[in-house]
Amino acid sequence: MTLLLDTHIWVWSADGGAKLSREVRRQITNPNNEIYLSPVSIWEAQHLYVRKRLRTKLSFQAWLDEALIHMPLREALFTFAVAAEAAAIELPQPDLGDVFLAATARVYNLTLVTADPQLLTCSWLKTLPNE
Repeated sequence: MTLLLDTHIWVWSADGGAKLSREVRRQITNPNNEIYLSPVSIWEAQHLYVRKRLRTKLSFQAWLDEALIHMPLREALFTFAVAAEAAAIELPQPDLGDVFLAATARVYNLTLVTADPQLLTCSWLKTLPNE
């Protein structure tokens, strides 16, 4: 399976995985699965850190360095195709991060791992719910 981690799933995983469901934990640790992260998630995490919604004992850069070595991740590049796909996506409550992650999942044919109810209700998006 090829999975794209939503920002919160990646952050939860980097912080020990206590908030992850058994199935999500099983899938992201399965060595047969490819796990992708979008640069958008790093951007979102940095904004969460600045707004004090992501609290760490380390500086953001030190936390990021640790988080990126926590698990083998492939980079889901932000490309022209992703930007074009994002322009066609409409969500009930538009969140640029969600739009870009959904577009990335569609362009690269990835399953988005998320707990976001707004994304889980999108029939046009392959998702793995964290339930």
